[in-house]
Amino acid sequence: MHLQKLAFHRLEYSQDDFRRFYAVAEKSNAKVVTQIEVLRRWMLVPITLWPMNIHDIFVAALDRFEAAKELDDDMKALLQTLPEPPSEDICNIISKHEHLVERGHYEDLVNCAEKFAEIESDIANDPAFQCQWKKISSRWDLPRRIRNSGILRRSLANERNLRPDFHVDWQQKEDRFQAVFDAFCLKWNLYGMQGDQPLVMKLSVNPTAHGTIIFIPAFWSFDAKRDVKWAAVMKLHRSRSRKKQGKKLTANRESRRNDAKILHRAELQAKTLGLRGIKKRLFIYERLGWVEDTDPKRLRDLLAEFPIRINAPVDVGPLGQML
Repeated sequence: MHLQKLAFHRLEYSQDDFRRFYAVAEKSNAKVVTQIEVLRRWMLVPITLWPMNIHDIFVAALDRFEAAKELDDDMKALLQTLPEPPSEDICNIISKHEHLVERGHYEDLVNCAEKFAEIESDIANDPAFQCQWKKISSRWDLPRRIRNSGILRRSLANERNLRPDFHVDWQQKEDRFQAVFDAFCLKWNLYGMQGDQPLVMKLSVNPTAHGTIIFIPAFWSFDAKRDVKWAAVMKLHRSRSRKKQGKKLTANRESRRNDAKILHRAELQAKTLGLRGIKKRLFIYERLGWVEDTDPKRLRDLLAEFPIRINAPVDVGPLGQML
C-alpha cells in the first residue's frame, strides 16, 4: 500500500479513512466520491508538501457523504481551487527526505555532526541545565504533555516568524507551562526534550508546501562553505522549482515568446495564402528573420514551449504582407 512508504505514521492515521472512502464509493456510486478524488490523491502526498491539513478536509467530506449530504459551497470552492498534487518523482524525493527528518537526521544535507555532538554534550552535562530541568519536571505533570513520539516540544517558530499561537493566557495552566518550557528551551538552545535528554536545535533544511526553509540556530557558528552540502540542498529544492531563472534567461524567454507570436500569425497567413510544405516553412522563416537552412526542429520546439493560438482572421496583401 502506498501509505506504507510515507513517514510520520501516515498508514496508521489514514488507512481507516481510505476504507471509508471506498465504502462510500461502493454504497452510493463512483460519481459521488469523484468529487473528492483530488483530495484522495493529495492524501498520498508527503505531508511536508500539504498546504493545509488535507486529512481533516478529507474526513469532513466523507462525513458529509456518509450523512447523505451534498458538499457545502466552501468545500466545492476549495476543491475547484486546489491544484493537482505534485508528481510522483517529486513525492519520492520529498518522501525520502521525510524519513530522515522523522529520525532527526540531516546528515545527507549538512556537514556539522561533530559540531552538533560537542554542543549537545556540553548542554547535557551542564549542572545548571540539569538543575533547571529537574525543577520543571517536578512542578508539572509532563507525561500527559508528551506526544506519541516521546518528545516534549517548544512552541514552533514559523515561516517569517508569524506565530498564530503567540498569545499567552496566564490564567490557563497549559499556557503557563508552555511559556516556562519555551523560556527553558530558549536558554539552552533546544527544540524540546525527550525524557531527560536535551534535543539541541540543528542546522536543518526542510521543504514545505511553499518553499524550502534553511534553519540556522541563533547560537550556531555558521560556516556557509563547510556546514551545508549545497549540491544536495539544491537537488531537493529543484525537484519542484521552475526552469532556471535570471535577468538574461528572462530576456531570452521573452524573445522566444515574441517569436512564438510571430510564428502563429505567420502560420495563419500561410494558410490564408494556401502555402504548404517547404514554401510554407520558408514563408514563416522570412517572417521570423531566420535563414533558410534553419533546422525545422527549432519551429517544433518553439511551438511546444509556447502553444499560443491566434484565432482572429488575418488579412494579407497581394504579396502576403499582413495589413
